Amino acid sequence: MNLSRPIVAAVLTVSDRCAAGTAVDASGPALERVLTERLGATISQRRVIPDEIGSIEETFWEWSRETAGIDLVVSTGGTGFSPRDVTPEAAARVIERPAPNLMELARLRCGQKANLAWLSRGVAGVAQRTLIITTPGSPKGAVETFEAVSDLIEHIIRLLRGEQPHQA
Repeated sequence: MNLSRPIVAAVLTVSDRCAAGTAVDASGPALERVLTERLGATISQRRVIPDEIGSIEETFWEWSRETAGIDLVVSTGGTGFSPRDVTPEAAARVIERPAPNLMELARLRCGQKANLAWLSRGVAGVAQRTLIITTPGSPKGAVETFEAVSDLIEHIIRLLRGEQPHQA
């Protein structure tokens, strides 16, 4: 069953250096490419912000409101162990229905290729009818993490939109 309309996605880059203009954001554009190529998604929002929990949380709230019309929010950055890596905590404040299984699958699939994948503290879940997925800050880590669960995304979006009946 195909989706009734293309997936509307948003990409958030969380990086002090990119937000300050001292580094170029490569991860956000890499995620945009995989979202459009793999899912045929339309990118409706993109933003680069510093590793500030309030700003990250506010962006997740803004983009997950039903009036925003966004099906999928994918963030890159802030999922590691440094003191400023707070993206999972910000996402957890917004996510109403956690989906730890998605990130467990991503870590399992990515961890078979790169041992450092096990260090990602990324989270996933649903806020209203928007799926939120947090990925690492490197372009390779962000893309590989998303690709590890991309085969499930259309089905999840159909369920969230009410286009796929729940099967007992």
